Amino acid sequence: MDNQSNGKHVISASASIPARPQRVYSLIANYHEGHPRILPKQFSGLVVEQGGVGAGTVIRFQMNFFGRKQNFRAEISEPNPGRVLVEAYLDPEGTVTTFTVNPGTAPADCHVTISTEIPVKKGVLGVLERTFAGVLLRPIYRKELANLARVATGAENE
Repeated sequence: MDNQSNGKHVISASASIPARPQRVYSLIANYHEGHPRILPKQFSGLVVEQGGVGAGTVIRFQMNFFGRKQNFRAEISEPNPGRVLVEAYLDPEGTVTTFTVNPGTAPADCHVTISTEIPVKKGVLGVLERTFAGVLLRPIYRKELANLARVATGAENE
C-alpha cells in the first residue's frame, strides 16, 4: 500500500503470521538475536550501538539499492510496547519505519504491518523517489514478513 499524507509518502506491506503476537513482537524488538534473523539480503552490517531490545536501542546498518550500499542509523522507540515498535532514522530527512503487531483471529496468530514514512521532496526528484520507493521497498518488506513468519513458527530450522 502506498499513500501520501502530511507531506509524507507511506509505503507498507502486511501479512498474517501463524504465531502468537508476543513471540512475533519479541523477534522484531530483539536487535541482537531476533531482528537480524528476519532481514532480507538487501540489509547488511546490522550493529547495535546501544541497548539491543526495544526502546532506547540505537542501531546502524546498510541497505543495498541498485548495487549501491546506503548507510542508516536509527533509534528505537515503543509507543505501544508489545504492539508498536518505531525505527526513527537519525538523518535530516526524518524517515520512520513502524512495525505493528495486532492480534489475529485466533490466539496463535497475528497480523503484522511494516510501514515506512518518507518525507516528500518537491519537483521531479520527489516524483521519482515516490515512484521507486514503493517499487523497491514493498518486495523487501514482503520478504521480511515471510522471514518473520518462518522464524516465528520455527520453520527456519527445517
